[in-house]
Amino acid sequence: MQIIEGAGRWTRPPAGTANDWVEHLKVPDLSVGTYCIPAGGVDDQSPHTEDEVYVVTAGRARIVTPGGAAEVGPGAVVFVPAGEEHRFVDVTEDLALLVFFGPAYGSRGGA
Repeated sequence: MQIIEGAGRWTRPPAGTANDWVEHLKVPDLSVGTYCIPAGGVDDQSPHTEDEVYVVTAGRARIVTPGGAAEVGPGAVVFVPAGEEHRFVDVTEDLALLVFFGPAYGSRGGA
């Protein structure tokens, strides 16, 4: 067992960067991290080679994929399959996302 302190908590991105990504746990079949985008910020991520689940822990935005768009806020859970384009837009409140990758982030190469 492992308690992951601070996972999903908002942190201000480092100076000179748009967003903040911190990986808290990585084992072969799973990784867990926190992704933060400030209000008015731009989500600059690319599609991942792993399946991904986002849990919104703070903030508000919209997620956009080729299949549509949806408003998200605290408590929302979003599944994004490997390779799918996706982006958080219209970030109206500092957004903190608890992120789960399966298998672990970057384990399929090209992350």
